[in-house]
Amino acid sequence: MFREGTAGVSVAVLSVDGGPYSHVGMLLGEPGQWQVIHATPAELPGRADGVVIDTLDFYLAPERAVQHAIYHVQADDTARAAAVRAAHARLGEPFRLAEPGGAYCTELVWSAWQSAGVDLDVTFTPLALPLIPGRYLLPRDLAASARLQVLPAPQAQAHLAMTP
Repeated sequence: MFREGTAGVSVAVLSVDGGPYSHVGMLLGEPGQWQVIHATPAELPGRADGVVIDTLDFYLAPERAVQHAIYHVQADDTARAAAVRAAHARLGEPFRLAEPGGAYCTELVWSAWQSAGVDLDVTFTPLALPLIPGRYLLPRDLAASARLQVLPAPQAQAHLAMTP
C-alpha cells in the first residue's frame, strides 16, 4: 500500500525519490477490518516513531495521504503469511533511517518479503544526505520490482471489498 504523504518527511522523500509516493506499508486483514503495518515517524501525539499497525482509514486519511495505490506482490499464500509474520515481529521497532536496530517503511516491507523467501530484486540508492548518508530503498525503487504489480483503481477497490 503506497501513499503520497502530507508531512514534511514526505516532501523530503518525494524530492529525493522523484516518484509519486513517499510512504509504503503492508495491507493486512479483510474487508471492513483492513489495517496497514508500516514504519513511520509518529503520526499521533504521544506515540513513538516506529513500526506500528494502523487502520486503513487512518493510513489513508486526507490529513496524511494525497493519493495512494495498491501493489500486489506475486507470491503464494504461504509466502504472504510468512511476510506478514516477519513484519509483525518488528512491531515497536524504532523508526530509523541510517542506524542499526530500526526500520523505515520500504526497508520493513522489503525485509518482510526477504524473510518469507521472496526476493523483490530491488535497488538500494546511495544518498549523501547530511548526517545520514547511506544506501536507501526508495519508494520508486520498491514499486519498480518485477514482483510487484500495481492494481488499477477499479481492481484495487474490488480487492479491498473482497474476502481474502
